[in-house]
Amino acid sequence: MATKEEISMTGFSIVAYAGDAKTDLIEALQEARKGNFDHARALVKEANESIVDAHNEQTKLLSKEAGGSDMDVTFIMVHGQDTLMTTMMLKDEVTFFIDEYERIHKIESQLGIDSPK
Repeated sequence: MATKEEISMTGFSIVAYAGDAKTDLIEALQEARKGNFDHARALVKEANESIVDAHNEQTKLLSKEAGGSDMDVTFIMVHGQDTLMTTMMLKDEVTFFIDEYERIHKIESQLGIDSPK
């Protein structure tokens, strides 16, 4: 059985990893707006690594529960799950917007329009 403390600590880890990813994703979006698409995509890659780390923490508890261990739900674990899920969704949206910013940048370049920085 996983203790409430272990579950909460896993929740804290998930929040930390997902928070790091969210920070990278917001920065990636800002970089894309400035036209720094390679840097933006590198930040998305870093964010994805943090998301994978968060998912690995989550999987440890899922494996214990699947093995028959009783699990007590803690608020911090719920918060961790919520933070991870919304960060994963944010990653998809940021990736979309990076592509769109790049598309707009190319069109503006063809038209001789300076992109705002």
